[in-house]
Amino acid sequence: MKFFTGTFVALNLIAGTALPNIGSAQQDWISLFDGRTLDNWTAIGEADWTIVGNAVEGSGESGFLVSNESYDDFELSLEFWTDADANSGIFIRCSDGADVGATNSYEVNIFDKRPDQTYRTGGIVNFAAPTARIDAAEQWNTFNITANGSRLIVQLNGTVVVDIEDDTYAGGPIALQYGSGIVKFRNVRISAL
Repeated sequence: MKFFTGTFVALNLIAGTALPNIGSAQQDWISLFDGRTLDNWTAIGEADWTIVGNAVEGSGESGFLVSNESYDDFELSLEFWTDADANSGIFIRCSDGADVGATNSYEVNIFDKRPDQTYRTGGIVNFAAPTARIDAAEQWNTFNITANGSRLIVQLNGTVVVDIEDDTYAGGPIALQYGSGIVKFRNVRISAL
């Protein structure tokens, strides 16, 4: 059991493994993107980022929105929408917030049509293939990403698709990627563990 800021974090037992209670009302969540401003982010690369409705949409050339703060142990919750040809991802514990990539951070991939399907949508590129094939295109999807010490858990639409131990990267900013196609993010929030 974990405690932080005086708040109890419940644990679920799933297949004999303790998983954080994703989205628990007991957690203290901080909004990183509330649908109105990009104040918590710095854009790098050539992508254009526009707020449309309550979502931020990437277009143009590739690029990232990089969080202004760094995070070590956390639960990240967000929604994303892509078209069938989109290439995107969520990068966590980025070693270099000015030069984000799959070689210096964990990339939770959003890429249904990735040529090498090993690290398709839900997988962590170079570290873990998703245990379930979930096509994300043309609908709103939810990622819950937990980084707690060396344990990394990815849930896509409520299904655990990655649960690994790895200590390659210990902390750093979070980055939202625009690579190609139509990519939108909304309701991006984080809770410290």
